[in-house]
Amino acid sequence: MQQMTSRRAFLSARFRQEDGLIARPPGAIVQSFADLCTKCGDCAEVCPEDVIVIGTDGFPQFQPVDDPCTFCGDCARACPTDALNIDRVTEWPWRAALKPESCLSMNGVSCRICQDNCERDAIRFTLLTGGRLEPGLDASLCNGCGLCPSLCPADAIALERQPEPEMEALQ
Repeated sequence: MQQMTSRRAFLSARFRQEDGLIARPPGAIVQSFADLCTKCGDCAEVCPEDVIVIGTDGFPQFQPVDDPCTFCGDCARACPTDALNIDRVTEWPWRAALKPESCLSMNGVSCRICQDNCERDAIRFTLLTGGRLEPGLDASLCNGCGLCPSLCPADAIALERQPEPEMEALQ
């Protein structure tokens, strides 16, 4: 079900933009981030790894380039509102997702930059016939730090939001 913008938000020109496709900083509230964030930029300013940038919409986005996120929580502690909260940092829902058909190693080019830089050893390669290597991801080891997608020269890795576990009703 798609969420509609409230009348109050419409009249104040604050449109609800959260569709789950934009990675917000660790500790971000999912449903009302656009309503709570004041676009102050404090989270991006204090981030020691520079993984938070201010998007074209003025809201902070999670975009690692050179360093992985260490989930230190500095961004959440710097937030003057509840848009980011230190208690939600451990609930980071983003994880790496592989697109093997785009991987250079699957196409006969020697590249393992993602495996070489994964501090948690979540990415491994399996030797196939013909000298090709197939990438594999152990999702239980991946913490979603964001380094592998930024390093991959073939865009064969992306960060994807993991579905929230659904509660099952017991009868």
